[in-house]
Amino acid sequence: MSDFTERTWTPPHPTNLGSTLSALQHGPGDPTFQWLTPGQDALLARRFDGQLATLRLTQLPDGVLRARAWGDGASAALDRAPEICGAADDSSTFMPLLPAIEDAHRRRDGMRIPRTGDVFAELVPVILEQKVLVEQATASYRRLVLRFGEPAPGLPPHLAARMRVAPDAGTWRRIPSWVWHRAGVDPSRSRTVVQLAARASSIDRLARLPAADARARLETLPGVGPWSSAEVAQRALGDADAVSVGDYHLRKHIGHALEGRDYTDAEMVAALEPWRGQRFRAVRLILAAGPRRPRRGPRMGKVDYRAF
Repeated sequence: MSDFTERTWTPPHPTNLGSTLSALQHGPGDPTFQWLTPGQDALLARRFDGQLATLRLTQLPDGVLRARAWGDGASAALDRAPEICGAADDSSTFMPLLPAIEDAHRRRDGMRIPRTGDVFAELVPVILEQKVLVEQATASYRRLVLRFGEPAPGLPPHLAARMRVAPDAGTWRRIPSWVWHRAGVDPSRSRTVVQLAARASSIDRLARLPAADARARLETLPGVGPWSSAEVAQRALGDADAVSVGDYHLRKHIGHALEGRDYTDAEMVAALEPWRGQRFRAVRLILAAGPRRPRRGPRMGKVDYRAF
């Protein structure tokens, strides 16, 4: 890899890179995110203050983290690296309340909530994940980013071939309808991405607001409901309280873990109320503690929009 700039730091709290960054990867083939060593060494291809950069984040011994960056956006990438690794996350007010969650919290003490600050960039893959199987959505995102994204700076050929910086807002707006169709994206979702891309600048300014206010503004946008705003807040805003209400599976897993039965969304929200302010952290720890809901009944079927 070519010349880079670098910084190292000791986070203000224990940080496990694997459990912290996992939410930023949209499927194992995500062109914007690759693990070089799973859980220890990651590459992120992104825009930082409008400029392209490749950011490499590495877990070093004794709790130290290292960031290396390539490209015109390298300096901004290094400035952003600690928050991407959860430096702004504060778990001091979290109370486990249940023995199983207390155990999961102790075992996952290094799990942090990342904050990328890139609201529009996080919103696009979330919109593509609406109402379809995750593997379908991540495949569509991969196809579109590989075709319309820009090369990640500083990478050797074997990595450059499979990594790209996601398209900017103007490029998302110019993708022809037939290309969306071939990528497996139906007109409703593609239209939503295009409409949101026209407002990308104002959407990105929402990162300056408190997370709750930013979410409320997001939910006034076309095609963005509580589930989508929560998914974006968990990544872009470092929101430890954002619950993905409306998720096809989450309410069932939470209900099974807490009471051995499926929950409705309303029951899940009520059950998580004791952790208000830290509900997303509670969700992650409840899922880690288990037990998970066993598979039973028919799975959601795939819908191949390219066939229509």
